[in-house]
Amino acid sequence: MRAVLPMLLLLVASAAVGSAAAAGRRKGEGTRYSVMAFHAAGDGETDDSKAFEETWDSACRDSGGATLYVPEGRTFLLGETKLQGPCKSPITLQVDGDIVAPSSLWTLKSLTSLLAFYRVDNLTVDGIGQIDGRGAPWWHCYNQKKCHYRPQLVSFSFCNGLRVTNIRLKDSADKHMSVFECSQVQVHNVTVMAPGNSPNTDGITMGASDHVRISSCNIHSGDDCVSILTGTTDVNVTDVTCGPGHGISVGSLGGASEKPALVERITVSNCNFFNTMTGVRIKSWQGGRGKANTFLFRDLNMTQVRYPIDIDQFYCPQGNCPKREGGVAITDARFINIRGTSSEQEAIQILCSKSVPCHGIFLHNVDLSWANHTAPTKAKILNAQGSVAGTVKPQVRFRGL
Repeated sequence: MRAVLPMLLLLVASAAVGSAAAAGRRKGEGTRYSVMAFHAAGDGETDDSKAFEETWDSACRDSGGATLYVPEGRTFLLGETKLQGPCKSPITLQVDGDIVAPSSLWTLKSLTSLLAFYRVDNLTVDGIGQIDGRGAPWWHCYNQKKCHYRPQLVSFSFCNGLRVTNIRLKDSADKHMSVFECSQVQVHNVTVMAPGNSPNTDGITMGASDHVRISSCNIHSGDDCVSILTGTTDVNVTDVTCGPGHGISVGSLGGASEKPALVERITVSNCNFFNTMTGVRIKSWQGGRGKANTFLFRDLNMTQVRYPIDIDQFYCPQGNCPKREGGVAITDARFINIRGTSSEQEAIQILCSKSVPCHGIFLHNVDLSWANHTAPTKAKILNAQGSVAGTVKPQVRFRGL
């Protein structure tokens, strides 16, 4: 018995250490690692970045599946926090508490995020908490032309099998969520909140990614609600409420990069737009190269949207771009069952290059009125070939090319 007693004491001590690292193991689930067990303060004033990274390291090494747990009822201050893989098994970040960025300018580096996930496959980010970028000082600095680099709120790079659900993102200094080089992505029931005049605060932006599903999200921002950049294929955006913001945009494409642009198989359906700059938009720079094709925009409601339907091969936000030949070839774009009001009389713009005209544009059952006016809406079509069916208002006429 005396020989057994030390062994029992050792087992009890080991169990105590294990329970300090993990909040518990639920039936059928992996271990839950609470950031509080790794000395996070959770007082909204102490930098908890190190505690988050140490918690992540332990959870990532767990081969039985693990959850990094951010408890409800506390606020965690973070700076730049990098959570890297590969992990030994699927992993979850459960954000039930709130996360905040510093209230002042906190980094001068480029390509910075408050929360950056890198090479983490089978990652789930979920929870009832909020991540607040406290972006106001950054917006002021940017408007004063003093801040060349601003941090994003949450970024995912090279993360396959990604799920982001239920969390709330607020007031990012720059983009709220970015997805780069990711495959098999689901974003569901995510809320993004930022003022309409906050610069470049895109809701969800993606590039070089495929098989992306965005559903049931509510996005208020100072830029695109959803932005789809080059190298992205097979995207489905549905049941999204957008506004204020710049709409759901493909591009801009064909900019400074020498590599030809490519975007294919994009579907946007059952979405609502309120007081946005555009509704659904494809934008590319003059002189670019590449192709953008196979678009379906359907069952969309517009409320006082400046340009509900917008294809622009002359994208130039600063208004001083030199004239250049060529452009990204835009083909097979269908606009079906789109109705509501525009804030400008010219509700539809399809402006394409003479050297690379748009082809395969199709409109069916489009009904757009000029808000607060009795005069009819108008459409402007330039260098585009296409067809219409059903009732299309404003009237769209394609001419032979």
